[in-house]
Amino acid sequence: MFQVLNDLRVVEMAAFVAGPLAGMTLAQLGARVIRVDDVGGNADIGRWPVAANGRSLYWAGLNKAKQSLCVDLGDERGQALVADLICDDAPGGGILITNFPMKGWLAYDKLAARRPDLIVVQITGDWQGRTALDYTVNAGAGFPFITGNGGPTQPVNNVTPAWDLMCGSHVAIAVLAAERRRRDTGRGSHVRIALQDMGLATIGSLGYLAEVQVNGEDRQGYGNHIFGTFGHDFGTRDDRRVMIMAISVRQWRGLQKALGFAEAVSAWEKANGVDLNDEGARFRHREQLVAWIEPGVRARSLAEIGPLFDANGVCWGVYRSPRQALAEDPNCSTANPLFQEIDQAGIGRYLAAGSPMRFGDLPPQPVTPAPTLGEHGPAIVGGDLGRSPEEVAALRAAGVLSAP
Repeated sequence: MFQVLNDLRVVEMAAFVAGPLAGMTLAQLGARVIRVDDVGGNADIGRWPVAANGRSLYWAGLNKAKQSLCVDLGDERGQALVADLICDDAPGGGILITNFPMKGWLAYDKLAARRPDLIVVQITGDWQGRTALDYTVNAGAGFPFITGNGGPTQPVNNVTPAWDLMCGSHVAIAVLAAERRRRDTGRGSHVRIALQDMGLATIGSLGYLAEVQVNGEDRQGYGNHIFGTFGHDFGTRDDRRVMIMAISVRQWRGLQKALGFAEAVSAWEKANGVDLNDEGARFRHREQLVAWIEPGVRARSLAEIGPLFDANGVCWGVYRSPRQALAEDPNCSTANPLFQEIDQAGIGRYLAAGSPMRFGDLPPQPVTPAPTLGEHGPAIVGGDLGRSPEEVAALRAAGVLSAP
């Protein structure tokens, strides 16, 4: 039994990425996380990718290790069940993660009046509560103008929902910070995290805003070059693509040694008065570096490149599709403690990831499949909320409590 967070009980009322990711992060560290869905599932119940039978692989992936309570949230009896669960006096309880509007029966003041030490971490679109999604946030953060070479007339979106992922991690951190505050002071917390603020905080912290304010420059798109350092993709003799980085002097020298162009670099530096040991200089003269590196990579197969680069301390990686990762990468298998094969109800058997956090004195947490929608409802209503078997049966008969 994983012992890290097993004294916490978290109610999760959220859909899509950030909220479910936060709940799963805590659940995979041992917290008991109860996901609450409306009858039939919340808005993400059928989100793609889906299996041939229509079951969402996305939903299953983001709800591992949780329990499921499914009630009619439009019925006052269903609302009362959820409010009772959020506000009961269970030790380690009184914690809610949500991206729902907190109004009416779910208003923070109403819930906190029942449990003054209540912890709520609420995800909003922007800081004023307006709607936003990852891709609308990304549009306003400026990154699509920098991605690729399109510039301001041809923005390129990022397929990774980066702001959702960062927001989910921050929500999990906020739960733990608020719970520590409650332990120290007895006080509850209503923490708001805006998805848009994740984007703005990032472009602020990484210097993108200061670059405009201080230097008067807007970041440009450089294709697959990495701004401010050297990094680019190259093709091998057998038409695979590799990404090569030279951030440190050690990596830069190892790359020269591996591909045998150190003498050419030295001569060029003397002729041009440039020291390519400087990271910024490697970026400014990136096309010259590409000209040195590309022939050496193209002359070798991927199987030849790997041992050569590893022996010389080169920082590099292989471009792989998910299919290629499963077929080729030993880290994308049960050889890596991150992964286990699970039997997911309604979908079948496949490789699933647990928590990437590894505690040196604890074994990896077993990967627990996502629940069937409403799977734990009768046990939660009967056990946590103390309803009698007759009351549970009546709620099921009325359609207020939905269970398999």
